Amino acid sequence: MPRATGLPEGSGVSTAEVGERLKARALALPRPWRVPAGVTSARLIRVVGDQVFASGHVPLGDDGEPVGPAGVVGADLDLAAAQQAALRAALGLLADIDVALGDLSRIRGWCLLRGMVRAAPGFTDFPAVFNPVSQLLVGLFGEEIGAHSRVAFGVAGLPWNMPVEIEAQLVRVPQAGR
Repeated sequence: MPRATGLPEGSGVSTAEVGERLKARALALPRPWRVPAGVTSARLIRVVGDQVFASGHVPLGDDGEPVGPAGVVGADLDLAAAQQAALRAALGLLADIDVALGDLSRIRGWCLLRGMVRAAPGFTDFPAVFNPVSQLLVGLFGEEIGAHSRVAFGVAGLPWNMPVEIEAQLVRVPQAGR
């Protein structure tokens, strides 16, 4: 049965379509994250069967390098700056998922998004930091694929003094023979 997106069951939104939808929002996918050598032996994206596990991503610049502003939300950054940083992290996450899956159309569903905020004492509006990310995913992929569960929480520190970090769990359309 066709979905509200007009796509047949089991197909998703292609990387090209995501690119066009991002362009309409004056956004674009950055280059995939170039994690500094020696930082981790873990994979940024791990695919096991139809499950996709995305390690924590910090805000990335267009070149795939971590980008500021760095600091503490509620002290060095206000909510709007934290939301922009969260969007940059989500775009980097999408770029790495695209590389790992070969195309974003392989995403069958976003399951869980975890957002971490490096927060000053007294700042507790963690969900608001990631609201634009959730809205973006639904806007890019449609309700059926883009809707997800989410948890957002505050932490004392994040890599490279970044204000936010995002990780995710997704389900992909299995490839034949895998």
